[in-house]
Amino acid sequence: QRRSIAAETAALQIDTRGRPRNSPPVQQTAILIPAYDCEATIAAVVEAARAHAARVLVVSDGSRDRTEMRAEAAGAEVVRQPVNRGKGAALRLGMRLLAEGGATHALCMDGDGQHLASEIPAMLAASAAEPTALILGARRIEPGSVAPLRLFGNRFANRWVEIACGQRIDDTQSGFRVYPIAGVQALDCRADRFAYETEVLIRAARAGLPIRSLPVRVYNPPIGERVSHYRPFVD
Repeated sequence: QRRSIAAETAALQIDTRGRPRNSPPVQQTAILIPAYDCEATIAAVVEAARAHAARVLVVSDGSRDRTEMRAEAAGAEVVRQPVNRGKGAALRLGMRLLAEGGATHALCMDGDGQHLASEIPAMLAASAAEPTALILGARRIEPGSVAPLRLFGNRFANRWVEIACGQRIDDTQSGFRVYPIAGVQALDCRADRFAYETEVLIRAARAGLPIRSLPVRVYNPPIGERVSHYRPFVD
């Protein structure tokens, strides 16, 4: 009997944490927030996010205001890019740092308060159910909450990205996502700015990485008060 138990233990190759060494890693999701001049909103975003993840990383993309100070005061880890390189560069840097710290997934949300922390549990549940998938938070757009020109731009871009991907994808322009870090890094995406989020979808679709859409609520401030760094034509 002792020989049988020893043989079974050796076959399983139990590691120091009590898991078989050949088993897939336990999913570890951190929250990643790329931020550029978000001092008015970043503290509230970080505080709400920290209720759902042990690690919140803010990548300040050359912010010129007090974004970094307020993010740190709210409990986030902060890394600074000295010059503004764009959202894609911030996301790539953040995912690399998270992976080095043991994270397997990055839930990405914006620092301006549009993405609601109350939707994070549903995003995490969808990712846990399909760990290899890229989970996309498809924003529910309330009538009158988005300027007509911007709404047209989103729909126009959405249609062409769907064509490039060869599949239907709800809200390709949403930055509220859960990325499986290893799978996304293997795509070798190179865009530095907002185009990164489109590039990820196209490369993921062509590589066979699953893309799943999940309807989410978002906060859209009054149109006249909205601040965006998205360049409608160039990006």
